Amino acid sequence: MPVWAVEYSGTVPGMYERRHQALLSRTQFFIRLARSIAASAAIVTAALGIGIVGYHQFAGMAWIDAFVDASMILSGMGQVNPLTTTSGKVFASLYALFSGIVFVAIATIIVAPVLHRLLHHFHLEGRK
Repeated sequence: MPVWAVEYSGTVPGMYERRHQALLSRTQFFIRLARSIAASAAIVTAALGIGIVGYHQFAGMAWIDAFVDASMILSGMGQVNPLTTTSGKVFASLYALFSGIVFVAIATIIVAPVLHRLLHHFHLEGRK
């Protein structure tokens, strides 16, 4: 079996190993972590795209200004350019709320494999 293929015997394919299963090797764990980081990057890219198009359409910003504002809101830094339209202000408010949810989601996706490995390790250690 190739190194990148991780075999699971749980009820849902691709989920974490069960408590009666052995701990994954470091290579397989880092592959799992890389998949989580890739999924997070895809979510950030999609959220940034939504922000760029929204600022361009609703606030009437140039593409580069829309990119700057979307990336600053998504990173939690705040608005850069002043908003002059009502639709732009409504979009910015909704996008800021959406960005907070995206932040929590990607933090969870990245931390979950590490936390699972830690808890699984302690569970296996307790059985010895």
